[in-house]
Amino acid sequence: MRAEKQNLTKEYLARLNASPFFIVVNYQGLKVGPITELRKRLNKAGAEIHVVKNSIFRLATQEAGVAELNGSLAGQIAVITGKKDISSAAKVVKTFNAEFDKLKIRFGYLNNNRLESSDLLTLADLPSIEVLRSRLMGVLLAPATKLAVLLNTPASQLARVLQARVDKGE
Repeated sequence: MRAEKQNLTKEYLARLNASPFFIVVNYQGLKVGPITELRKRLNKAGAEIHVVKNSIFRLATQEAGVAELNGSLAGQIAVITGKKDISSAAKVVKTFNAEFDKLKIRFGYLNNNRLESSDLLTLADLPSIEVLRSRLMGVLLAPATKLAVLLNTPASQLARVLQARVDKGE
């Protein structure tokens, strides 16, 4: 293997190892302007996209220990990696595809588990991690709030009865 090809393979291997996920998309038919816009959007979501040769990416995934890709690398592909959650990156890709209709999600991997395009679209529909955390906190705090209200109810009822007697003048 040529030295240039080895360097590229090592670069992609480092990207794959640094990211908990990757998404493979077909970008055929997209011009430079829309791809630049996609890069900006993915940057805001904590992800990045790189156009890669199929053979180099196949070698990098083999060295990274990703399961066999079974010939799913064909055509013009780009790989999306990131350090944050996969849901936000998938959401960006989904909204971008709705606008430009050229980007096709092929498949992805999350912690060495293969995700098909339908799985990634389901992840894109999930709320953000902050919203999920706040919902979870609401669920966890609800019983404590109800307990505090229940413990407080008899004392407040007694106070109302005493106040009513005072108001009547008894």
